[in-house]
Amino acid sequence: MSIAAALEDVEVDYRGRGRALGPISLTVAEGEIIALVGPSGCGKSTALRLLAGLEPASRGQVRRAAGRGETSVVFQAPTLAPWMSAGANVALPLELAGTPKAEARSQAAEALARVGLAGTEGSRPAQLSGGMAMRASLARALVTRPRLLMLDEPFAALDEITRRTLADDVLALWSQTRPAIVFVTHNVEEAAYMAERIVVLTRGPGRIAGEVRVEAPLPRPPGFRTWPVFTEAAETISALLARGAEAGP
Repeated sequence: MSIAAALEDVEVDYRGRGRALGPISLTVAEGEIIALVGPSGCGKSTALRLLAGLEPASRGQVRRAAGRGETSVVFQAPTLAPWMSAGANVALPLELAGTPKAEARSQAAEALARVGLAGTEGSRPAQLSGGMAMRASLARALVTRPRLLMLDEPFAALDEITRRTLADDVLALWSQTRPAIVFVTHNVEEAAYMAERIVVLTRGPGRIAGEVRVEAPLPRPPGFRTWPVFTEAAETISALLARGAEAGP
């Protein structure tokens, strides 16, 4: 098994707050889709930032196979530069990496088309709906064809119909280049739908309460939410969450 990233007996302490996460060990395989779920404040986003290389561990080891430019992160807010067009926003990572501007803009247009935003290259973020802005953020994250894609509750502010549509879109995009994906969510059904492995954390400081594997095809077939394997996975995740919420530090 090729490893995209791993946490080995990692702990994170914040000054004035004490232990925020751990000890925790987690391995992310190349091409794997993992969901992190757990109570608020359990350290899910901290674990994501560690795997992305955005912050150091206080103790333990973080291993990352993906080098610079091979990891992309999408946050809950779209974080698009409001003074730049959608095309310029998506092209920015390529231009910063040294890709000529014309080529970067061409690749950005292709990336926007892949997420259903063809023809929006000249639109400013304020002209995009919430769902469209999140699609543009996904296009920006995917334009570099990362080996590791991190999603920190990217659909939390969206309505349920848009969330479900974007979940299918992410899985369809994943099937094209097969990056490893780690995403944080509070939504049990979203985790069971999108991930092949769901890691449930206890209340903070987060440790692993258990894992659930969903043995079903990816991307998900039509009507997958009615399959017994889906409902069983959601129920098991919910039970682990309840148990993790009661666990002591």
